[in-house]
Amino acid sequence: MSIVPLSTADLPQAVELSASAHWNQNADDWQMMLALGEGYGIHAADEQGVQRLAASIVLLPYGGRFAWVSMVLVWPTFQRRGLASTLLRHALSQLASRGMAAVLDATPAGYDVYVHEGFKPTWGFARYRRERAAGALVVEAAPVTCPLRDAHWSDIEAIDALAFGASRLPLLRTLAARWPAAARVVEQCGRVRGAMWGRTGREAHQIGPLLADDLPAAQALISHALSAEAGPIYLDLLDERRAALLPWLERQGFVLQRPFTRMVWGADNAPGDTRRIWAAAGPEFG
Repeated sequence: MSIVPLSTADLPQAVELSASAHWNQNADDWQMMLALGEGYGIHAADEQGVQRLAASIVLLPYGGRFAWVSMVLVWPTFQRRGLASTLLRHALSQLASRGMAAVLDATPAGYDVYVHEGFKPTWGFARYRRERAAGALVVEAAPVTCPLRDAHWSDIEAIDALAFGASRLPLLRTLAARWPAAARVVEQCGRVRGAMWGRTGREAHQIGPLLADDLPAAQALISHALSAEAGPIYLDLLDERRAALLPWLERQGFVLQRPFTRMVWGADNAPGDTRRIWAAAGPEFG
């Protein structure tokens, strides 16, 4: 079972792999990750003797300082054979040779595995899901949002790089094309006070990342996405924003799904400054 780079030929089985874990990624997500980063996999024969993608991992480099580790998955038949640890150690070796740290968002099930490999916990967030539109949205004194335009990108890159810890402009531009109705900004006196993106998923839309100066700007941006999509929607809300935003989200029909912990390897702290982050982009992207 050798480790090999993933390619677009692996996309169908990669989608099956993430679906087997009930994750939300679709083919567009996988294609975007492989285009922006690098994936590694292990192929093996399943119980029917058919060769398939048995395990995966993806690295998304952000600048020269760190890379995002995501899509650590193992097909159910091959679990508990050490494949995930083998791929993780391979990925960390690759990053160490480049002098880069690793960052990931761990589920409770994966937390102890990552601690064992030397990852340190930093801050947390939780995924919330709205099953369907809950009725009329009410946002008092909400600022006006507008579509994200070319003129906004320079300000957005600077704001997001400070919040996230590195430029991820290619990712944000791709997300803006994935769900255009969610690519919105709040602008005041020529300054961007908030920005939001989103994407379609295998079984739900996802809001994020979401950056905002204050609660009204965050609510206004989320409201637009909720009005644009009546079906299931995920939002990954930072723990430090829960007291301010969660009561309003619950009135829109959002319920808790599961928590995540942002963890780092090869660094003392997670990159970036969370003071303007309300929702993460998702554990695939940060």
